[in-house]
Amino acid sequence: MKQKHLTSLIDLSTEDILEIFEWAERLKSRVAQGIREFALQGKTVGLIFEKASMRTRVSFEVGINQLGGHAVYMDQKAIGLGSRESIKDLGRVISRYVDGIVIRTFQQENINQLAKYATIPIINGLSDDYHPCQALADMFTIKQKLGGFESASLAFVGDGNNVARSAALACAKLGVPFSLASPEGYGFKQKFKDLLDGIESKDGFSFLETSDPKEAVKNANFVYTDTWTSMGQEAEADARRKVFADFQVNADLLNAARKGALVMHCLPAHRGEEITDEIMDGPASIVYDQAENRLHVQRAVLRLLIGAWNCQLQ
Repeated sequence: MKQKHLTSLIDLSTEDILEIFEWAERLKSRVAQGIREFALQGKTVGLIFEKASMRTRVSFEVGINQLGGHAVYMDQKAIGLGSRESIKDLGRVISRYVDGIVIRTFQQENINQLAKYATIPIINGLSDDYHPCQALADMFTIKQKLGGFESASLAFVGDGNNVARSAALACAKLGVPFSLASPEGYGFKQKFKDLLDGIESKDGFSFLETSDPKEAVKNANFVYTDTWTSMGQEAEADARRKVFADFQVNADLLNAARKGALVMHCLPAHRGEEITDEIMDGPASIVYDQAENRLHVQRAVLRLLIGAWNCQLQ
């Protein structure tokens, strides 16, 4: 992996992503066989969480432990990100203590600044702009279901949020057609569409944006949704329920997709809002495979970035 940090998927090459997937497959298999890993032996990874989380925290802490390392958790009260001291000083100081940082924060700029001043690898555990680890787990899940990406097509139905943006970037890097169905005013901002248009994408990638969910899913064999109200948007929840009411992933919408289409959700899910129980718990759902694969993909990222000294496939 050529990059020192994982701040977003923008700077990752297709080869970087496939290398992550190669390691994720190898590590997933080794866990199933009960084989121990020691790539992070003697190393400590700091977890800076300005935003609370269950999946991100547990999957990273377990992954670090399974690689033989140690995790130190720091919430906003303890660390005072950007308030108690500058991010510049925080990055320089904490680099003297730990071997890498996973940061989950509101502003992408916090992650970019930390990566600028820290001398250790920085991994984006989520920002309001991007969620790269989730997107990598999503595409790894698709790869495991299909064996590759040649026949994949992904439709995202809902808010054009950090998860949707990262999914679009991942699709661009891997040559997977991507469509987004959002209510007017809730899709991708022009700045991101310009970025998506300007990055180097792999042959096969295309982008469709529409306000008609059935148009978005008609050629898709993977239908993805996320909560309509992200953390920090709680005051908008009632209004968003009304605006997004026609963007629910349900049996009717799934019937408009390609035959055998599978359904994805990054969790947590608001059942009965963006997705029905029938679909969430039905045979088309691969939601829990995605959740598990966060662990495997993140262990691959940890090993490649922080345990790179011992990163040769064996």
